[in-house]
Amino acid sequence: MSLSYKKLFAIMEQKDINKHFLRLNGFNSKVVDRLVKGTHVNTSTIERLCALLDCQPGDIMEYVPDEWESAE
Repeated sequence: MSLSYKKLFAIMEQKDINKHFLRLNGFNSKVVDRLVKGTHVNTSTIERLCALLDCQPGDIMEYVPDEWESAE
């Protein structure tokens, strides 16, 4: 996994927002599932999340090197 969205869910918890709220605001359940699993989402999804939560991309995601990358 290269990107982690744990920060996103921490912000959502602080703002008392749940995954259902994302779906009510136009986020497909498959996209929400990708965020939970830390898999690929496109930049337009990141833009929409930042607009919805009034934050910057670095506030909701971070780069986490894979184990093999950090071993080099």
